[in-house]
Parts: sequence; structure tokens; C-alpha cells
Amino acid sequence: MATFRELAGLCERLSQTRSRRELARQVADFLGGLEPEEVRPAVRLLLGQAGHGGAVSGQTLWPVLLRIAGAAAPPDVWAGAVDFGEAVERLLAGRATPPELPALGLLEVEERVRALAAARGAGSRAEKKRLLADLFERLTPLEAKYVAKNLIREMRTGAAEGILLDALALIAGGDRAAVARAHMLEGDLTAVATLVLAHRGGPLPASTLAYFRPLRPMLAHTAESVTAALGTFGGRAGVEWKLDGARVQVHRRGDECRLYSRRLQDLTASLPDVVAELGHGLAAPAAILEGEVIAVDGAGRALPFQELMRRFRRIRDVGRIEREVPVRLYLFDALQAGDEPLIDRPYAERWAALERLRGALPAVARLVPAATAEGEAFSAAALADGFEGVMVKGLDAPYTPGVRGRGWLKVKRATTVDLVIIAADRGYGRRHGWLSNYHLAARDERTGRLEPVGKTFKGLTDAEFRAMTERLSALAIREEGPTVHVEPRIVVEVLFGDLQRSPTYPAGVALRFARIARVRDDKAPADADTVQHLHALLARQQAGAGGKG
Repeated sequence: MATFRELAGLCERLSQTRSRRELARQVADFLGGLEPEEVRPAVRLLLGQAGHGGAVSGQTLWPVLLRIAGAAAPPDVWAGAVDFGEAVERLLAGRATPPELPALGLLEVEERVRALAAARGAGSRAEKKRLLADLFERLTPLEAKYVAKNLIREMRTGAAEGILLDALALIAGGDRAAVARAHMLEGDLTAVATLVLAHRGGPLPASTLAYFRPLRPMLAHTAESVTAALGTFGGRAGVEWKLDGARVQVHRRGDECRLYSRRLQDLTASLPDVVAELGHGLAAPAAILEGEVIAVDGAGRALPFQELMRRFRRIRDVGRIEREVPVRLYLFDALQAGDEPLIDRPYAERWAALERLRGALPAVARLVPAATAEGEAFSAAALADGFEGVMVKGLDAPYTPGVRGRGWLKVKRATTVDLVIIAADRGYGRRHGWLSNYHLAARDERTGRLEPVGKTFKGLTDAEFRAMTERLSALAIREEGPTVHVEPRIVVEVLFGDLQRSPTYPAGVALRFARIARVRDDKAPADADTVQHLHALLARQQAGAGGKG
């Protein structure tokens, strides 16, 4: 059986490897030597997902580690440490560990991490500290480094999801397309890894959609204008209003109906009114559909996105919040009708299926323009009504789960990007006591790392600054002068004036005149915009300025 000590050694080698091909080969070699029951925990531990929603903050973990290190704790442990995991390794490096310290298996480490997530209610904080101490007492400094990285979900080994897919393709005989297809439909990389290793040496069985197993949503690129977007599709496109709400995936079969967020979390208990509406409104007894939920006032007018977030993931006092913040569902896609999958069908056919399936439920406003001027007028009307903008979707485009393909383009009121807060500076003057200057990062799609691309202290109200300070303080992992580095969990939508090349940031690009438009609690760091997307925006900006800038 494989040990976590072996996996920690792999992670250390991966963090020192830059070649994508070599990263994939090392991961493939490791996964290929596992027993069937070890595959799922290995993949989760490699990706930093062992906690299953039960991450532990650095503030909770660090005092436990200080007690374990005792007198051996170096005073300058943070000096030169590139991240929290390396600081943990340095902290415990001086501690005397018995040479016969037995290595824990992959399954045991994952079970212990899961036990942390299960500790809830009165006395849970003390219980978590006890469990943490018991686990880290049994780890070498290198093992502790990567368990800590799992707990705070900040692996930074270079082996992100794309590398795992490359590795599985090597195991599957080089059939990257089959592995990617399985991932699109399974939605869970651990399930794909299990499938690939179970059929090593032979073709992968075809994956299919399944009710109540949510798909990762299809994603969109950005276009500067409706005219440009329509030109991309040769004029063969539908234009839909882009609502300022939260995306949901509807699974209905018979009397059972469930709702899932874009992060694949089950929202059913939080939105009973939407579930009831689907139960009596849909014309089909079984379907998988997609839509947008928005908050509305008493007159049915859309409310700001932050009002909607009061409803999401709420499991207590749901009835009162339901009355205070009514919501409305607008459908925009059909992924399955009965037993017939639709994702490989072109968008035009899926919309026709949606019209048959939705019954009394509303769909988003939509137009297939005969001319560019019609599309621009439709977009102007959406903006005038207070919506974000429009989605332009190629009539021939299939649905590609989890992929930011070229089949959908979004045209918004202003250029915005979704970025992750990775650190914040302590405020001064009127903002004394707040964390008020936020360090923003984009995701590098090649490595999976979060790369800083700018800072902002603009966009939030005083109340929002206080709330953000509280949230970030709970996620703090280390401090350097006035800067508090935090676990990368909070995604924000950021407005900016323009982009510039940056010799300071490794990403090579930086935002100018950035301000936070809203907090995106419906998005995970993996959903953040990429460094590559920012470079594409910069190239378009420079082309529009005649190559200057």
C-alpha cells in the first residue's frame, strides 16, 4: 500500500519541476502503482481537496504546530518561506522525530482530514485542535508541509487539474480526448482517475449524463461588443440577456427535484420555492436544465446580486428569508430530456428542446438577430433595464461542461474579471483596524497557480470593509509587515480601467484603476479568470490603441 510519505515526496519533486510533460509523467507513474482503493484519496490529496469542504484555517492550525515544535521552534520561521506549507516544514524541522516513525497510508491521512470536517457544534474547536495535534505528531516535517497545504487548500505543486488529466491520458494510452470527455460528463476527477486505472490497457467506456450527478457548467469568454461577438459566429448566434444572478442546474426526475450551484453544491434546501415552482411548472417529468436565479422585489424587479446571496446555502430559518428575499428562476439551456442527452446537440436544438420542456416557467429574453443592429439594440435594452449585458451563443455550438470554449461570448456593461484575494494590507487613518487594500490574483491555466495582478482598496462600503476584514482575518496564514497573507478562498468581481505590462508581477500583466464590483460567493478560486485571459484582453486593448501602451 502507498504511504502519504511517498506522496509528499512526489509533491516536493513536482514543485521543483517546470516541464508540463514531466509533471504529467511523474503523476502517471505514481497513480499507476496504486491499489484501486487508493486512487480517490491520492487524487484528492494531490489536488488539495482531501477535506471535502472542511478546510482548517491557518489561524487554527498554527498554535497547534507551535506547541508541537516547542523549544525547537526557530524564531525566524517565516523569513524566506514562500508559503504557509514551507513555514510549517521549517517550524517542525528542528523537532526530534523518532527514526522509526511509521508512515501513514493515503487512506488513513484522508480519513483523519475528513474527521476534522466532521467536528461541528459545541466543543468542535477543541476537538479539531486535538485531532490536528494527534495527526501532526505522527508526521515528518515534509509530510506536515503537504498535509498543511491540503488543509488550507493551497498546494502550489504545479500539478493542477490539467496536469492530472494529462497524466491520466498517459495511463489511458495517450487518448486525451477520451479522458477529457469522461471528465466533462463525470464532473469529478477522482471518478475519472478510478475509471482510467480500472480500464488500463483498454478503451474507456463511454461516460453518460446521470440525474442528480451535476455537471460542471460551460463557461464563456469575453467579447468587447455584440458586433464583435456576432462576427465570431458569422452572424449565426442567439443573444440572451445576462441576468445579475446565480447560475443553477436543475435535475428533475419524477417527484424528485434538486438544484445545484455552479460549484456543484446542493442548493435544494435553500430554495424550496424554486423547487416547488419546478415541480408544478415543468412540462417534462424528467429533465436536466440550466437557469439563473435572481432576487426580486415585491413588483418583480431584479434586486442586486448581494441580496440573492442571503438565500444561498441557507438551511436555517429558510421560511423567513424566503419571504424577505423572493427569487425567480429564468431558464436558458437544456442538457437532457428524459433519457436523451442533449449536450452534443447544437445550441439552436437545445433551445428548441428547452421551449418544449419548460412549460409555464420563464426563459431568459432571447433574440436571434437578422442583422448586427438588431443585436446591438437588444443589448442596449438589456443594459437600460439594469441587467449585466448579454450572452452571445453560436447556434451550432455544443455544450462543453467545465470548458471555457468559444461557443459562448459574454458582453458586459464594463470590462470585469473575477479574481482571488490572496492578501490584504492593514488600513490606516479612517480605515484603521480594517484589512482594506486587497491583493488580487488570476489563475495561471498552465500551472494552476494564483498569480498577483494588482491591488485595490476601492469599491466596498464601510459595512462591507468590516465584513471582509472579519472574513479575511479568519483566513490569515502569515503576516509580513502590514500585509496579511490569506488562504485564497474569496473571489471578487473587479472593474478596471485598463491593463498594462508589468515587470514586477511574474504574470507580466497588471490592472490599472481597479475596484471591486461585488463579492462572488457563488464562485470558487478555480473559477477565477486566468492570466492568459488577461493577456488576451491586453492584446486587444493595444490593438485598439494602434499598438500603443
